Formats: sequence, C-alpha cells, structure tokens
Amino acid sequence: MSGIMNSIYNSSSYALYLHSKALSKLQEQYSTGSRINRASDDPSAAYQVLGLNTQSKSLENFISTIDDVSSVLEMSTTIFNSMSSELSKVKVSLNQIISGTYDENGRKRLAGQVNDSLNQLVSLANTKHSGKFIYGGNDTANAPYTVEKTGERITKVTYRGSDEDRNIKVAPGVESNAYYVGDELFRCDERSKTTFVGETGSGIGTGTSSVKGTVWLNVTSDVDGHYNLSIGGPTVDLGTVADKSNVAVKDADGNVLYVDARNISKTGHEMVNISGTYDIFNVLISVRDLLLNDRGLTTSQLQQCRSTLSGSLDEVSNLLLSKETSIGSKIGFLDDLKQSITNINYNTEDEATGLQQADIAQVSIDLARRETLYQMTLAATAKLMSLSLLDFIE
Repeated sequence: MSGIMNSIYNSSSYALYLHSKALSKLQEQYSTGSRINRASDDPSAAYQVLGLNTQSKSLENFISTIDDVSSVLEMSTTIFNSMSSELSKVKVSLNQIISGTYDENGRKRLAGQVNDSLNQLVSLANTKHSGKFIYGGNDTANAPYTVEKTGERITKVTYRGSDEDRNIKVAPGVESNAYYVGDELFRCDERSKTTFVGETGSGIGTGTSSVKGTVWLNVTSDVDGHYNLSIGGPTVDLGTVADKSNVAVKDADGNVLYVDARNISKTGHEMVNISGTYDIFNVLISVRDLLLNDRGLTTSQLQQCRSTLSGSLDEVSNLLLSKETSIGSKIGFLDDLKQSITNINYNTEDEATGLQQADIAQVSIDLARRETLYQMTLAATAKLMSLSLLDFIE
C-alpha cells in the first residue's frame, strides 16, 4: 500500500512540475512576444539570431560611417563653391584691369581685395570638420597649409599635410577617402608650356624645370658687366657659366628653372608662367603683386602678364570644377551604397525577428491547453491522494 501511494505521489508531482514549467515558458513568451528569451530555449535558433544581430550591428556602424564621410564630402562641395566664387571675382577684376577700367589707385584697391580673397582661400583650405582638418590627407590633426607674410600680405602658401589620402572603410571590402590631400585638390599637375613674359631676352632652357605656377626671373648686372639671374634663391653669375643655353636657376626651396640666357640684352623682370602647375594660392599672389606693379613693369608688360594670369585663373577654376564634380560623384556613390546597406540591414533584422518572435495566437492556444491539462492533473492528483485502504478492500 505504501509503495503504491509513493509511486502515485511521485508521478503526480512530476506531471505537475512539467505542466508548471511549460506554463511558465508560455507565459513568458506571451508577455515578451519573444520565442527565444535565452539560449537554452532553442540553441540552434539562438545561435542564428546572435549572428544576425551581430551582422545588423555591423551594418548600422557602416551606415553611420557613410553618413560621417558624406558629411565631410558635402562640406567640401560647399568649400569648393566658395573658392570658385572668390576666383570668379578676381577674374572679373583682372579682366576689368586689362580693359583699362581702373586707374592706378583703383588697381591698388583691387589688389587689397585680391589679398582678402587669398586669405579667405587659405582659411577655407584649413577647414575643420568634427575637429579634423579635411584637406590634410592622412594627417587630420594639423593645419595643412601654412603661410609666410610680409606685413599683411601673404607672400607664400605651403602645403604641410600628408601626401596620402585617409581612406575609411564604408562597407565590407569598400573604402572611401573623405580627407583628401589638399595639394592634389588645389594644384594642377599637368605641366605643359613654359612662357617668359618680359623684355630681357631670356628664354626657355632645354632642361626640365621643377618650379611651378608663376615665378619671377630677376635679371641684374654686376660691376663687371655680367648679367646675374635669380628667382628668389641663390644668384647665378652668367660670367661663370660656360653653357648659357641651359642655366639652372634655383629658388629658396631648391626648385629649378632652366633658362636660355644667350640672348639676354637688358636687365629687368620676367614673369615665367608654367602652364598646368598652378595652385589657387600661387595664382592669386601673382595677380595681387601684378596689380601692385612693385616690379616697375611697363604698360605693355603689364598687359601681357595680366592676359597670361587670366588664363591661369581659368586653369585653377577648371581644376576646382573638376574636383567638385568628382566629389559629387563620390557622394552619389555613397548614397547608393547606404541605401543598399540599409536594405540588407532591414532583411537581416526581419530574419532575426522571424526566428525570435513568438506566434502570439499559437502561444495563446497552447497556454489555454496547458492550463486545462494542469487543472486536470490537479484534480486527478487530489482524487488519487484521497484513496484509503477501504477503497482497495471494496
């Protein structure tokens, strides 16, 4: 009798435990709406959900990175528009000078305006975004451009940033450069014709010059009657040069201009224009200095130099337009990439939700069925536990 009652008790208790456990799990699913609340609920599905959630988080990070990169590039387009506007104003002023619209005082006022535009361009080239310089390439911590001044006039603008773009991973296996090398954006790099504008008789040497933009060749003479050449660096005494057809004249930075000095017949200044190598700063410095006419050029020389510089302004303006178009294309590419990643992320989230989300209708049915079984088990257990020896004797 004792053994039978123990068996009934143990079986009933175990049945009630199973029903209670199943009810607890169904109630949790009903309240949370999730079929998997812990890994043990469905280890295989839980592993898949974990992988999908990790993938979704990675995609969200890429979307955020694309937004950051696009923000930097959009700022670049705004800066390029501002720079183009400044160059356009200078071009208009220079053309008015060429046509004789302004007198000497007017030219000096315009020179001041060009100097202001130059300061504005340097400031734009040293723009920061979120605490990072955007035109220093891989070096985003330091200002990419430094200036040398004489009084209030900028005499030289030098690029000090990195020579490598800073590439940022925007998708698996895809990188985009948001922080460009300023010296590649704002300088032409298609060296072509070198022209001398002046009356000294200087010409182009046979060597390959390394100077860029506009340089001024100063031709002087010494007490011995020898002509001397300089472009801001060491002076070359032609009296000591054997081959005057290819004289190497260096500036302060070691850049070389090769000069054919055989036909030099007088002293003076020659504006040397190296097409395809201008940067936006060099050309404005040249325009400003030309408007001031500190070198005492004749009216004819001034007109020639201004016409040459007008073409140089077109050169750098076209450069900015080309770079702006390229950056605009990059923004379009990133927008398309962001949309693709967003769609992939939606699909990933849907798949994870499908694995994890509970079918509330089915859970409700299972919960009602399990509660009925639980109540039936309780009733049967109560009936069995009320048996006595008399029930067996009868």
